[in-house]
Amino acid sequence: MNSKKRILVIDDEHRFTTLLRLNLEKTGFYEVRTENEGKKGLAAAQEFKPDLILMDVIMPDIDGGSVAAQIKADAAMKAVPILFLTAILTKDESRQKEGRIAGYPCVAKPVTPEDLCAVIEEHLRK
Repeated sequence: MNSKKRILVIDDEHRFTTLLRLNLEKTGFYEVRTENEGKKGLAAAQEFKPDLILMDVIMPDIDGGSVAAQIKADAAMKAVPILFLTAILTKDESRQKEGRIAGYPCVAKPVTPEDLCAVIEEHLRK
């Protein structure tokens, strides 16, 4: 039985998603799929059926808030936690905004793999 949690990463930076996937999979706790086009995010989520989604806010084709809204509008996907990974906020700004953008929790880039895993686990338990 595969007890690994499924994480979908939606971010337009290919090198970032590759590095993130490698770091998360190296823990042995996660199966990770990456998508580098925001507009393909909903289809990727429907196909992969993730336990949690990590998503950039600013992407060239569609913003993360719009992708999140599409995912949450899908009855089968609405319970899946979405975390924004973004460079538009510093860690201090993230704390001042209570770690949320458009109602979704956010994590400021750069983030260490250890810190990211802690945030992932926190949101998977909810």
